[in-house]
Amino acid sequence: MRDLTGKTAFITGGASGLGLAMAHAFGGAGMNVMLADIEEAPLQAAVADLEARQVRVASVLCDVADRAAVAAAAEATVAAFGKVHVVCNNAGVGAGGPIDEVKPADWDWIVAVNLMGVVYGMEAFLPHVRAHGEGGCFVNTASMAGMISVPGMEPYTATKYAVVGMSEGWAGQLAPENINVAVLCPGFVKTRIDQSGRTRQAKYGGPAAPAETSSSPLVAGGIDPERVGRRVLEAVQNDERYIFTHPDMRGLVEARFGQIMTGFSAAAASPALDGLDYVTPDLSTRPV
Repeated sequence: MRDLTGKTAFITGGASGLGLAMAHAFGGAGMNVMLADIEEAPLQAAVADLEARQVRVASVLCDVADRAAVAAAAEATVAAFGKVHVVCNNAGVGAGGPIDEVKPADWDWIVAVNLMGVVYGMEAFLPHVRAHGEGGCFVNTASMAGMISVPGMEPYTATKYAVVGMSEGWAGQLAPENINVAVLCPGFVKTRIDQSGRTRQAKYGGPAAPAETSSSPLVAGGIDPERVGRRVLEAVQNDERYIFTHPDMRGLVEARFGQIMTGFSAAAASPALDGLDYVTPDLSTRPV
């Protein structure tokens, strides 16, 4: 999608952090921007910020854990701008801790926002992207926690691995329609992900006052979100599938896949599998 001028981007979690940085980058490239967020005051401030930058912008309050709310946000986007070409399923929260301390509500909350929020965004916006027949791009925010697993982050990691896997599958399905599905996997970025409990919905335990966590210094020492926004813009323009922002983390992924390959080597040498003549079917040509 080289020419983005006049096209529309929809962004969840758009009032701050990565979402607002994407809005700056897309708006700077001449796109219309629809911001969606669960926090009203920051959303209004973000709209004012973009308007000051001469970006054509609108906004909608949206809880991405609510399927109907995301569907309504899609309708509002089309009503405001006529078409939508880039959809950033970006809203996310963080939860984790020792295995015997993670509460059921923590699991419910993080799965509802980080995983199902992406599902609802794909469901709600795909018909609108298909309708104009001009192609498009979904950018689903995962994390490097969707590529490597860090002890103590299992709820977060589970959702981010899921976003990577779902995005890879959807990319294969939608490529023939000129619709790219990219997955954003940043490392530490200076956002407020470590304070995401401030927006926790009542049914998942309600808001929690910001508290210093073990990840807070790492988040505070991360890269500028604006760099990530610019990286996403260039990836959309280049039809990239995996959007990485921390090239120095490559070795961690290579180490993980090295361990996986070691597992395959053990299977190949396994007496339990000796003489096995089963051949797995070609999954690359499996019809949807």
